Amino acid sequence: MTLPDDHAVAAEVAEQAGALLLALREEHADLEGQELKDLGDRRSHELMMRLLGELRPDDAVLSEEGADDPVRLSASRVWIVDPLDGTREFSERPRDDWAVHVALWQDGDLVAGAVGIPARGVVHRMDRPSPLPARPDGPVRLAVSRSRPPAFVVSLAESLGAELVAMGSAGVKAMAVVDGTVDAYVHAGGQYEWDSAAPVAVALGHDLAPTRLDGSPLEYNRENPWLPDLVVARPEVLAEVREALDRLA
Repeated sequence: MTLPDDHAVAAEVAEQAGALLLALREEHADLEGQELKDLGDRRSHELMMRLLGELRPDDAVLSEEGADDPVRLSASRVWIVDPLDGTREFSERPRDDWAVHVALWQDGDLVAGAVGIPARGVVHRMDRPSPLPARPDGPVRLAVSRSRPPAFVVSLAESLGAELVAMGSAGVKAMAVVDGTVDAYVHAGGQYEWDSAAPVAVALGHDLAPTRLDGSPLEYNRENPWLPDLVVARPEVLAEVREALDRLA
């Protein structure tokens, strides 16, 4: 396979990993819970590493499921991947709110990215933005974890008079801003670079302006990949969300 375009590589890897995960879910109907989570994580990681090794052999990779190779810190190109974002949702058939993340960092910037939502048959790409759907009248809609909504986001919703919309993985929440399901995704409960790199790349491609909670830039391929907070919001509500965050600071 030859794919000269990095966006195409990101989408291809996300699509193939997603197809594998769907097949595993189907073929291993006897597995559930942690066994199914572990199988999905491992097999998707192995496939991603093989594909990236074939398609971009000179690039470094930072994966949630792989050992962190310090060579990435001196590399000019690093793929940042989450082979299975939302293992809990993946293990709870037939939930569809889990994702696959593939992003490329190059010389300080995210330059390509794809977020696959395999059970919905969707791959969101950085290079193929679609117009944001019209925002309906009513309160701000905030994406929030269905299983463990953080107290911070509940307080933010109260400050905004916002409606909380529960859903699964981080990638699904960020893409819910892109597809118009919600107006904003604000996270403060702890994440790593692989949780947000691909969603942020896609959001950037859609002319959104993701930041840290305090408004500072999101930086990737750092020595410590801990990147605990994130704000992704539609332009119409961004100032309102930032004002509410400042009140809570």
